[in-house]
Order: sequence, then structure tokens, then C-alpha cells
Amino acid sequence: MKRLTFYFDPVSPYAALAFEALPEALAGHSVEVVYRPILFAALLQALGQKGPAEIEAKRRWTFRQVAWLAHRQGVVLDPPAQHPFNPLPLLRLAWACAAPEGQPGDTPGRWVAEQLFHHVWRGAGADANEAGRLVALTERLAPAQDPAAEAIKQRLRSETEAALALGVFGVPTVELEGRLFWGQDALPMVRAALEGDAWFRSGVWESAAQRRPGVVRKH
Repeated sequence: MKRLTFYFDPVSPYAALAFEALPEALAGHSVEVVYRPILFAALLQALGQKGPAEIEAKRRWTFRQVAWLAHRQGVVLDPPAQHPFNPLPLLRLAWACAAPEGQPGDTPGRWVAEQLFHHVWRGAGADANEAGRLVALTERLAPAQDPAAEAIKQRLRSETEAALALGVFGVPTVELEGRLFWGQDALPMVRAALEGDAWFRSGVWESAAQRRPGVVRKH
């Protein structure tokens, strides 16, 4: 059985769409999926970037595109009342639903991830951080640990830092056999890799990434 890691932040509509499409992408293959919630904003800060929703023209395009993609996938995608929003309560809740690091079940399962995504993107446009909704979500998930505990906060930080060290720069990102696949539109590549597509043995994966920049912009 192969092992695949799905890095996500429920703030991302692309991560929500990729989550919904993942079972179809993996159909017919024996794959263990590990779900790792990380803080997308921390990736952006570390890499000196703005999120797509922080640039007005890009924000408008993003929500048009994800509405189209949801239509094509045949899934529900209702943007929350405010976006971007602070996803920390949801991310900490996810890790609180997992066992302590090093113990069996020390990452949140698919059902937990699904509840987070549906809370944000199938909430009929409600505020993702509305207090009553967060309480209801917490009661439904019944976390084994306290989401406000320092150990949970540190777990989220360490998971995000580990993702950065691995080369993760955005969400969703899939890691499979040492390769990183970024974005909802990379799922066909993931499936091709699982199927043993010769392209992945041809050396193109490495050689295609070796193009050198001609201009480097100073910040």
C-alpha cells in the first residue's frame, strides 16, 4: 500500500475542491491517505507572498473560478460570509481530534477533515468563525484533546514548519513517494504517478524544474 499525504487548510477553496475529488483520483489504487492541516498564512508569510484573496482582482477571479470548478465537479461550494478569515480555531480543532504525536491515530482522519471543509464551504454562506457554529462543530467532533491547549498550538506550528521544510508552499499539496503535487488541478498527475506513468521514470520530473531565472525581482 502506498502512502499519500494531503496538506490542507480549510480556508482554501481549492483545498476543499481537491478534498472532494481525491477519492475519484485514487480509485482503483491501494493508498493510505494521511491528512495534515497546516496554516496557509504561515506559508505565505515565510515565503513573502500574499494570498490570492488579498489581491482584489485575483480574489474576484478566484471565486469565479472555484464556482466554475465546483459546477464542473458537481459539488456544493458556498463561500463563507467573510474570506479570508482566521482559520486557526478550525486547524487547532482538527489537531485536537487526533491522538498526541507518536501515538496511533496521531493525525486527523478524513471524516474530521470533511467536517471542517463542510463547515466552511457548505455553510450556506455563514460566518466560518461564528461562535455558535464553532461550538456546534466542536460538539459534533468531540475532540479528545483541548483545542486551546498549548500542545495543540505547538503541534500546528510544528506541522506547518515541517511542511515548509519539505518544500510545501501552498495548499492543497499532495506528497507521494517524495514528490510534491500542488493544487487541485494536480490530481491527474497524482493519479498518473500511481498508475506508473513512464513520464515519472523518464527524468523529466527533475529536468523540467531546472530552468534558471533570467530576472530576479528585488523586494
